[in-house]
Amino acid sequence: MNSREIRQSFLDFFDRKGHTIVRSAPVIPLDDPTLLFTNAGMNQFKDVFLDKGTRPYVRAADTQKCIRASGKHNDLEDVGRDTYHHTFFEMLGNWSFGDYYKKEAISWAWELLTSVWHLPKERLYATVYYDDEESYLLWQEETDIPHDHIIKFDEKDNFWEMGETGPCGPCSEIHIDLTEDGSGKPLVNAGDYRVIELWNLVFIQYNRQADGRLEPLPQKHVDTGMGFERVCAVMQGKASNYDTDVFRPLFDRITEITGVSYNASLDDPSDIAMRVLADHARTLTFALTDGAMPSNEGRGYVLRRILRRALRYSKTLGCSEPLLYRLVETLAASMGDVFPELRKQQQAVSRIIRAEEESFLATLDRGIEIFNELIAAVRSRGTTVVSGDDAFRLYDTFGFPLDLTRLMAAEAGFEVDEEGFDRCMKEQKTRARQDRRDKQHLKGDEGEWTWFSAERTSVFTGYHSLEELASITGVSIFSDRLLVVLDRTPFYAESGGQCGDRGWIETAAYRLRVSDTRKDGDMIVHLVTEVRDSVSDGAISPADLSFDEGKLACRASVDRSDRQGTERNHTATHLLHAALRRTLGQHVQQKGSFVSSERLRFDFSHFARLTSEELAIVESEVNEQIRSAEPVVKHQDIPYDEAIARGALAFFGDKYADRVRVVEIAGLSVELCGGTHVDSIGQIGLFKIVSESSVASGVRRIEALTGKAAEVLLWKEYRELQDIRQMLKLKADEEVIGRIAELADSKKELEKQLQVYRTEALSGILQRSLDAAESVGSIRFMTLRLEHVDQDSLRQAVLALREKDPASTGLLCTEEDGKVSLTAFAGERAVGEFGLDAGKLVREAAAFVRGGGGGKPEFATAGGKDPEGIQKAFDSFAASVREKVSAK
Repeated sequence: MNSREIRQSFLDFFDRKGHTIVRSAPVIPLDDPTLLFTNAGMNQFKDVFLDKGTRPYVRAADTQKCIRASGKHNDLEDVGRDTYHHTFFEMLGNWSFGDYYKKEAISWAWELLTSVWHLPKERLYATVYYDDEESYLLWQEETDIPHDHIIKFDEKDNFWEMGETGPCGPCSEIHIDLTEDGSGKPLVNAGDYRVIELWNLVFIQYNRQADGRLEPLPQKHVDTGMGFERVCAVMQGKASNYDTDVFRPLFDRITEITGVSYNASLDDPSDIAMRVLADHARTLTFALTDGAMPSNEGRGYVLRRILRRALRYSKTLGCSEPLLYRLVETLAASMGDVFPELRKQQQAVSRIIRAEEESFLATLDRGIEIFNELIAAVRSRGTTVVSGDDAFRLYDTFGFPLDLTRLMAAEAGFEVDEEGFDRCMKEQKTRARQDRRDKQHLKGDEGEWTWFSAERTSVFTGYHSLEELASITGVSIFSDRLLVVLDRTPFYAESGGQCGDRGWIETAAYRLRVSDTRKDGDMIVHLVTEVRDSVSDGAISPADLSFDEGKLACRASVDRSDRQGTERNHTATHLLHAALRRTLGQHVQQKGSFVSSERLRFDFSHFARLTSEELAIVESEVNEQIRSAEPVVKHQDIPYDEAIARGALAFFGDKYADRVRVVEIAGLSVELCGGTHVDSIGQIGLFKIVSESSVASGVRRIEALTGKAAEVLLWKEYRELQDIRQMLKLKADEEVIGRIAELADSKKELEKQLQVYRTEALSGILQRSLDAAESVGSIRFMTLRLEHVDQDSLRQAVLALREKDPASTGLLCTEEDGKVSLTAFAGERAVGEFGLDAGKLVREAAAFVRGGGGGKPEFATAGGKDPEGIQKAFDSFAASVREKVSAK
């Protein structure tokens, strides 16, 4: 069977068992700040396991796109060195949400593997958690696996956890023995590639708390995951995942580019490099397709590291040019039938990867320059160790991996403080982990929920009304805020880039100001920051609230003005998206957005800065559309596949169910969108772009205002223009820009003249100091401390002085706000006849001000941060000159 047939036979098997076949979730977990990437098939069902969400089915199966390159489940360093680890992989999985449990999961897994796929029973092993007697007996009673092939293991191998917190439980893994003689039992769970795990059956029954406690879940669930690439290797009789038809197209393309063939060797450096390139190209392509972007933090930082790791390995194949972007087309062709988004985003993803590759290659050269300066500074301090802080700066800023820094340092006779580097890395990870925890602000970790009803869902009514009679079903104190859940609410919860609504919840006793609204599973949570007594209007602490059966009824009212502003801005993003695609091309895709009542921000794929002409065209087109006052039609409950077939665009940042909402503006825009919108685009009033900038390689950002905010901005700018006219004493028909340009040119000319005067004055000071300076032999040398001198003037004056007096040398110093700047020079005779080297002299002197630097023998500069060492720097310079000249 080829890989397509294997994948389809899995889905068909579970379809026959009553499972709903669902779409793969994106590899970017949009609603889960605990994860950088989707790392398992169960991620999209986490809310169900936590009893915070529901699905219209109780059994499901799919093939899920997964990335494991960060956090607890991180396979990055193993990729390439073995034949079965990947950063990107597909996970075939089936689930039960409170329906069937261990018996069915075990028996069906055995049936598929042995009766449908005909894997040899004598080669299969089942592992179970050491105290899970139920699973141990089920393997004996429900399957015909040899009983001595059922093995118990501890938490390390047979207790599954998605992350540091969240759903978890005991698991039963199925391993296959690929040894020649079938003697692999001792190798189960031993990390040997000859006996590998095929399928993990997880029995989710706990929720891991932040303090490590295990709390039972309300219902027991089944979550299984099978590595697609691994099962393809087994089914196709290959010794490696990379030898299957899954990877062959990528290897063929790499060979075509580099001329190096893949020989399936475990230890050959070229084969290791090709496995790394193939794997990392898949990870980058799928992550970028699903909306991630390379950056210097979070998941973007991980992707950038993966890309740079791949580029380093490409040098093993003799390739020093961008290569990964050329593999995107191959992936789209080979996997686009299963994941059609690859073909839709192919052009954009390819350009982003290419831009990143070119940027790193350029950064690499700059990083080497910084490294050389760093080594010079270390040498001047009389040590041979590159500090962990400096090594981490090279890694963090220039993408230098530790092994590269170590190699370059060794070549220069230095070593690296690796413990210090590891400390910096751990500190960064701690900060990132804490940042993710801080974002989990609806978990109630700082307070317990008080539930007045068994209902845990909220019905959103805000598409049609901004007021609703409702009941409070739960409250919790979180920090200085009160979290409130209603059974029904007109408040829109933050989603898809649209901010949550603000407004009031009023009971018979209290008035609660809602400052934000968020989703938590199927619940809509209202964040209350102000509580007032309904009678006296006095402020009340959230901790002093008392709800009882008589105080649960309430009226929920959305701030009408705030909602209307948000709706104007949200609908404007749809118009902007359409105008950008018409103006710039169909490659434009949304990469993120932010919509509030005050403003809008729209990120999109494009590979050049928009010209002023392009911005004017886009802005004009959006305003032209607004004047048409077309109605905005909202189609509810449309099947997802039908909406896509109609040509609807899916916005990045939104999560789509099987049935979706479509927002349509006739002839202009069709989008999948769950947000709120105006009824007619004429209600937007006015659209004004205020900025256009770069967010990342291949991603641009437009910020804009609409309605009253845009009008206020235009009036402000108009009044400023009139004030400028008055200041310049211009008549109404005289051009402002031309007059300002004349003033700018005049200012520039005056600055040039001032620079000449400064240089002449400084030259006089330096010459007088040199005339009075000490001589050794025929060489005159000076040390001088200066104040309030700009570096351009100093450089020009020094170069003029050394030309005028070839037998001179000197060290000049300026200090400002605790920062020391040193400038050394040596005339032609001083360099040629006496061997004086300004670069070496300034490096030696800089050590006394706790700094470093260097340059050419004729002219060099250095910096430091210890002004108290200036005199010692002067003394060192003078001593070195005397010693050097006297020796001649």
